[in-house]
Formats: sequence, structure tokens, C-alpha cells
Amino acid sequence: MTARRVVATGTFDILHPGHLYYLSESKKRGDELWVIVARDANVKHKPRPIVPEEQRRAMIAALKPVDHAILGDPTDMFRPIEEIRPDVITIGFNQYFDEVKLRGQLAERGLRAEVVRIGKYADGDLASSRLIVQRIIEARGGDQRTG
Repeated sequence: MTARRVVATGTFDILHPGHLYYLSESKKRGDELWVIVARDANVKHKPRPIVPEEQRRAMIAALKPVDHAILGDPTDMFRPIEEIRPDVITIGFNQYFDEVKLRGQLAERGLRAEVVRIGKYADGDLASSRLIVQRIIEARGGDQRTG
């Protein structure tokens, strides 16, 4: 019997509890969690990541729920999915995927993965990279000291 493979995707710029929740909930859907980390050049729907792609991938790979962490393909977001052949693809509550359209695109490529949207992490407002950056700017302003 083969392992039930789950794929989760994301930018994972500044890691926070919402990311860990998303990945932990994704792992519950199968035996093996693969995470595809967006390449810097492919992030177009929000500000470019602060943390370089290889560092983001390494951080994700170090998390307990994650079995494999890879960088996405530079030109075809479905290429890694075709190679992994997951049983389930999870998407975060705030990811800009139309689930019906995604299922159709997967079917066109002969991929029969179940698509599951993971709900929002409910504990606190620091479960968003954007809100963390905003809080840092508000708290530290022009303070150039590190630490």
C-alpha cells in the first residue's frame, strides 16, 4: 500500500502560527506531506518575499509536519504536482485559488487529487505575514537597532 500524499503550497515568507496550523492540518489528510514553496519570481499577487526562496524552503523543511519541502517550478506550477502525484492538495483559507477552476486544471493534466481548503487559524492577529510586518513597522518605526 502506498502512502497517501498531500501537497500544500505557499510563499511562507515570515513563518507564523497560521503557517504551522495550515501545515499541521494538511498533514492530517495523509501520510506524507509535500510542501511546494513559491519561488521569489513567481510571487505576483502580493509584495515580493523578504526572505529568499531557499531560506524559506529550508525553514519549511525543518517543521515537524513536513516530510518534503521543494521549490516550485519557475514556469509551470503544475509540474511538481505532476511529479509528486498527490492524493490531496490543500490550500489555505486566504490563498487566491478558485477551487472549481483548480480542479478543472488538475483534471486536464490527468491529476485526480482531492482539493481541500484549510480553515483560518483562529488564535490571534499575528497569523499573517502582512500583519506581522505592519506591527513591526508600528512598534519599531525608524529604530535601526537590531534584536
